[in-house]
Amino acid sequence: MNKIAIIGTGSVGSTIAYTLTVMGIASEIVVIDINKEKALGEALDIRQGTPFCTPCSIYAGDYSDAAGANIVVLTCGIARRPGQTRLELAQTNVDITKQIIPQVTKYAPNANYIIVSNPVDILTYTFHKYSDLPENRIIGSGTILDTARLRARLSEYYKISQKNVHAYVFGEHGDSSFVPWSVANISNIPIHECKKLVPDMDLPDLDYAEIEDYVKKSGGRVIQRKGATFYAVSISVCHVIQCLLSGLDSTMTVSTLMHGEYGIDDVCLSTLCIVGNDGIRCKVNVPLNDEEIAKLRKSADTLKGVINSINI
Repeated sequence: MNKIAIIGTGSVGSTIAYTLTVMGIASEIVVIDINKEKALGEALDIRQGTPFCTPCSIYAGDYSDAAGANIVVLTCGIARRPGQTRLELAQTNVDITKQIIPQVTKYAPNANYIIVSNPVDILTYTFHKYSDLPENRIIGSGTILDTARLRARLSEYYKISQKNVHAYVFGEHGDSSFVPWSVANISNIPIHECKKLVPDMDLPDLDYAEIEDYVKKSGGRVIQRKGATFYAVSISVCHVIQCLLSGLDSTMTVSTLMHGEYGIDDVCLSTLCIVGNDGIRCKVNVPLNDEEIAKLRKSADTLKGVINSINI
């Protein structure tokens, strides 16, 4: 039996619950929110569609109902408004996270925790500092969404399946993120050599700056047009959950606490990690070039600047 607790039933939390149900990943889902009526409504709406899905029990509850959960997903907090950066959300959502940590870890001390709320790297760091959980069971969704956006864009450039695109976004889930192009490839062909090595496809010249700008601004563009982002982040988080539950180790860019990797310490950001049913199995030390290491350190410094400017 796979039990998942979701804290927060806003657009992201409720969509994750819906996506989990449709994908048939969980056998039991409990949604928890300070707005109990909202949680009850979301659970009821999804539950009434379960006869056409893989059997799943979904209901609204309190923190005590998280007991026995394999995975706890935190989507609680104030949503980002149009024109607002993720980092501007920091203090409010840090305070909310600090209140929630002891309440939920009390009942689900053995769960893997996925932090999704923004600013995700700051909140993942907060979770490390305020919980007594092993580090490997604290996972920030980090740049897995940015990586999905990158791969979607590259697949459009090359007119090829997203599954053949192997490229990542590292660093902060935000403006200081970057793409380590030196390790990006299309079906093991280095991305900077694709045009030369696949001449029959008449591939366009790759505009690296345009693609990175597209990735960084995608969230803001969606928020400006429809008020919130929740479909892509939900699918991305459910991918992490599926990997945690499957027992098959998978590599992905999630936010974890750094301990000297690439010369970075005591901050959470995204690099490549192996994720399995025990949480973070290990980090993958991707061979970045000097310019990319400098960008990763700059991203770390950006996050440390926020950490030093707020009360954690």
